[in-house]
Amino acid sequence: MGLAMVHGIVESYGGKIVVKSRPGEGTLISVYIPIAHERRREATAEREELPRGSGRILFVDDEAQLVKMGSRMLEVLGYEVETRTSSVEALKLFRSRPKSFDLVITDMTMPNMTGDELARELFKIRADIPVIICTGYSRKLSDTTVLDNGIEGVLYKPVVKAELAGMVKNAMKETVAQPHVN
Repeated sequence: MGLAMVHGIVESYGGKIVVKSRPGEGTLISVYIPIAHERRREATAEREELPRGSGRILFVDDEAQLVKMGSRMLEVLGYEVETRTSSVEALKLFRSRPKSFDLVITDMTMPNMTGDELARELFKIRADIPVIICTGYSRKLSDTTVLDNGIEGVLYKPVVKAELAGMVKNAMKETVAQPHVN
């Protein structure tokens, strides 16, 4: 996992990361997480009903573990998922079967081609394909920039299942369920 993901996880629990560094002396990284006085019992079932759907999603991230996790979450929500760990390979797949996907979810920061670059290439092939960008942190992205470029939205890592479910359902709301041609 990237440092941005660790930072996001720590902050989601109300914690902080403090870094102190001096040339020639080294670096001290302190992670502060609030004390839990009472252990919360996590329910095995979802507390709220998450929006489910159907359709085919292309999920792209250069980290295999994140691809596996994202794919599982989407499959539990009712979607068929095809994955790639390379933006170049994802583009190649999309070029070969552009009508096979109802949505593309892609990481922002990847080698060879970033998520927004991939989205621009996908739009050249099929202008109506909804695209969601995932990022741990990116100064390159702002909601205005994303929406102005035709991207449906931004999911911040670590991805929360409820946020993923809502954004995917919203992005696919205008996608008409049609038989897919491979």
